[in-house]
Amino acid sequence: MQGAQKSEFDLVLSESLDRMSRDQEDIAGMYKRLRFARVKIVTLSEGEVSELHIGLKGTMGALYLKDLADKTRRGLRGRVEAGRSGGGNSYGYDVDVKVGTSGELDRGARTINEAEAQIVRAIFADYAAGISPRAIAHALNKKSIAGPSGKGWGPSTINGNWRRGTGILNNELYVGKLVWNRLTYIKDPDTGKRVSRLNDSANRIVKDVPDLRIVDQALWDDVKERQLGSRKERDSFWQKQRPRMLLSYLLKCGCCGGGFSKVSQDRYGCSTARNKNTCSNRLTVRQEDLEGLVIGALQSRLMNSDLLAEFCVEYTAHLNRLRGEQNAAIIHAESELNRIERNRANLIQAIRDGIPASEVKDDLARIATRRAELEAIISGAKDERVLLHPNMALHYRRQVTHLAAILRSDENRTEAADLLRSLIDRIELIPNADGKLDIDLYGDLAGILGLAANKNGPLDESDPSLRQVKVVAGIGFEPMTFRL
Repeated sequence: MQGAQKSEFDLVLSESLDRMSRDQEDIAGMYKRLRFARVKIVTLSEGEVSELHIGLKGTMGALYLKDLADKTRRGLRGRVEAGRSGGGNSYGYDVDVKVGTSGELDRGARTINEAEAQIVRAIFADYAAGISPRAIAHALNKKSIAGPSGKGWGPSTINGNWRRGTGILNNELYVGKLVWNRLTYIKDPDTGKRVSRLNDSANRIVKDVPDLRIVDQALWDDVKERQLGSRKERDSFWQKQRPRMLLSYLLKCGCCGGGFSKVSQDRYGCSTARNKNTCSNRLTVRQEDLEGLVIGALQSRLMNSDLLAEFCVEYTAHLNRLRGEQNAAIIHAESELNRIERNRANLIQAIRDGIPASEVKDDLARIATRRAELEAIISGAKDERVLLHPNMALHYRRQVTHLAAILRSDENRTEAADLLRSLIDRIELIPNADGKLDIDLYGDLAGILGLAANKNGPLDESDPSLRQVKVVAGIGFEPMTFRL
């Protein structure tokens, strides 16, 4: 689409329209934008594509996908009703593919992997005995036992989400119950990513498969009872917490690439080191110190003279545009008032020429009402001259100076966190030789300058200006590392 806007080509050739998209919204938007860029779409099936093809073929493509999904789900449901897996495999089981009597592959069968089943039973027993999922994960990693993904164990791998049935402790297959249709996956129309949604319990299919039971019922019940108690304690704890942290999801460990999260009330630490014990970075940093350094870096960079000049240009253009719209409304009102005054004079002259007043009474009433409205608009507004606002630079500097207080205020915390995530790619925390943390801030704050240079055309990741502004944030746009 960027190439089309740059007029790099004038034709898109495809086997069929559904090779470009089977989504009605996507194909219609694509056609509209390509037509605006004077780019034709030609397919071997339809020839040159027109609005008729977009409407009919787009609908047919969308219906094809829906019909295919329905057929697939019906096939999976039949397999589950027969006690077979509807897809995927759980830790503790092996896929058992056999050749049926008809010579075709018999899919969906599972057998117990006894070595992994022993690990599952040990996890259930340890949790029921009061050991935390984190401690269980540490012990498994210390023994170099591979997790379900072939990598290390983490607390979430064991604890999972009880509502969604994820995690070792929530998998009902371990007690001989095959549950299908617990989740529905749907694509987000804005991001294109698949999003899972929990289905109503009435729509789920539960099939007893006693031959796949790994955990006895008494042990399962003990685990569920402890999970219920833990949820009550956790809900009570989080109700007392302040809003989400200013730097949530931005902090990364420079050693393992994992996230940095709260390890105490006021300190951040490597999540991988504490949850999986597979990272050697055990250093922590105070939340207040880290937020202060990050906000200080933002203030320093936003005070750059180039950014200030860009702000002044945009601020003036916006202010003058508003004033121009107001002036245009006044001019339009004055023009309409002159016109209806002429119409009123013509009607009065017609009455003098012998036209009955009853025939033009309604027209005169409408003119009188509208004239009063226009006179009120003109008298209540004044003509504003287009000018350069004298206080814009002072306003900008004042807001940047107060940036720390604004970002840290509780009422702005959620919005501020979203804003920072749009400006900062990541914050890496790396141990140095002195036993302290080096903190590198990476982001696109200087992208304002890159956008200013490209605001008349589409952005391209290969554009040299974008590569120049993708730098480590610091004072005066120069790379800088903070140390704690």
